[in-house]
Amino acid sequence: MSSTAIRPKLVAASPAERLKSAAPLLLAPVLAGLGFAAIGDGATWLTLTVAGLAMGLMIFIMASGLTVVFGLMDVINFGHGAFVSVGAFVGFTVLAWLAGWTQSPVVMLNLLAVFLAILASMAVTGGIGLMFERVIVAPVYGHHLKQILVTMGGLIVAQQLIHVIWGPDAIHLSRPPSLQGAVIFGEAAIEKYRLFAVAVGLVLFVGMRHVLRSTRIGLLVRAGVENGEMVEALGYRIRRLFLLVFMAGSALAGLGGVMWGLYQETITAHMGSEIMVLVFVVVIIGGLGSIEGCFIGALLVGLLSNYMAFLAPKVALVSTIALMVGVLMWRPQGLYPVVKAK
Repeated sequence: MSSTAIRPKLVAASPAERLKSAAPLLLAPVLAGLGFAAIGDGATWLTLTVAGLAMGLMIFIMASGLTVVFGLMDVINFGHGAFVSVGAFVGFTVLAWLAGWTQSPVVMLNLLAVFLAILASMAVTGGIGLMFERVIVAPVYGHHLKQILVTMGGLIVAQQLIHVIWGPDAIHLSRPPSLQGAVIFGEAAIEKYRLFAVAVGLVLFVGMRHVLRSTRIGLLVRAGVENGEMVEALGYRIRRLFLLVFMAGSALAGLGGVMWGLYQETITAHMGSEIMVLVFVVVIIGGLGSIEGCFIGALLVGLLSNYMAFLAPKVALVSTIALMVGVLMWRPQGLYPVVKAK
């Protein structure tokens, strides 16, 4: 018998299957088109769309680490918001130390100050994530109810420590001059900081996608998400991988905290827990362990929130929940689940 006789035949995907796979990619453009039709005015639509993209990408920064941790480690970490708050306050402290740079009219000094604040926040929250995983999370692997209780307790403790170190009052966080004001596109005024947030979010998405798809550590993470026992059987220390991923997720939350603090221009100890509702919505919409799904879900949440806040402010409060329900009715596992919900 010839080799060609036993060679398996490759069956091309049908047009319907290809459309089903690509359908989530069309959601954000379709939503933007519906928003344009509902708003009517091009300048207003452009302003709201950029604002929605900026908001969505900042949520993506905070949610990206959580979705990989959730998918890989099966850990329901309600304490993720603590890293967002701590990151914001550490960033505020660094920017206060670099007041000469943040108040300078020189663009490079402004951006360098923000970059150093981001690095410091990621370093601090990554280190706290190390202790958080070892002390709080590690003893409750595999026990979801205990995970919810202890991580929520960790969040409360972190908030009280912020009160002790930085005080209980809200703190104003000023943007450097180069990130203040707006850029005019026709009749639309686009805030400079929102364009900056969009750029940071896109760079992070491209970088994370490259790491997960094109590097050895990414291969191990993706394999661990799908079958952690097999990865461990091949001789890799899955617990060390868990720890590194948890630290990376915590550091990304710290980055998101700095970005969100500069976006809101006010930081509080509870800001992390307040934004966690949207973060969990994005993770659920995208599918567990999926960076691409998380990215699309964040864009949908950001765009819908801004459109509805303009068109129907009272409905905006529940629009993201309605979006999540609609997506789950269509795809119960999320848009691009890497693992099945556990």
